[in-house]
Amino acid sequence: MASFIDDVLGKLFPKKSRPIQIKENFIQSDSEKEISEQWEFTKEGTSLLKLVAKNYHFKKSGINSHPEVHILNSPYANGFAVSYDSPFNEKTFSHIFFAFGKRVLDLGYHRVSLDRKIEEINDQVKMTEKQYFKPPLSHVDLSEKINQLYGNISIEKVSIDDKPSFIKVLVTVYSDRLYLDAKPFDEFIDELFETNP
Repeated sequence: MASFIDDVLGKLFPKKSRPIQIKENFIQSDSEKEISEQWEFTKEGTSLLKLVAKNYHFKKSGINSHPEVHILNSPYANGFAVSYDSPFNEKTFSHIFFAFGKRVLDLGYHRVSLDRKIEEINDQVKMTEKQYFKPPLSHVDLSEKINQLYGNISIEKVSIDDKPSFIKVLVTVYSDRLYLDAKPFDEFIDELFETNP
């Protein structure tokens, strides 16, 4: 009898299959791109980018400030993450994600992917939008070491249950002997946070 009831209940309330996991490329429309690029130079854009830069430098000095910045350090990868908090809103957080990407392009990098991954983790839905950049390697002279600039760069914007959580910027260097040593990470930070006129 128990197996009959289990069978009926199993049909009525099937056990959840594997967690959802979707990965897709996406694009910014020309109008979205234009809005993001213009936003960077608005009073709001300039002040929020300066705030992230200030809080990054505060964190390096051992001071926490809001929105909080977390420092990521390892021998081959360095970066930071900024938490979603006041005074950000969903739009400005998205604009910062793309503003960082534009600034990386301005350093001579090319974006090799813009993708979105949606996954179910412990009854929550995590969405990661990611921009991935590589140094320009198209005109490489194989008789000389390759200039990796600062290394590969990824920028991720993570949302949990459709609410922004953090933006992470990570620089990973090539340790291969075919490459010149990467430029200093601190120099990358100065370039990323450079204030435009």
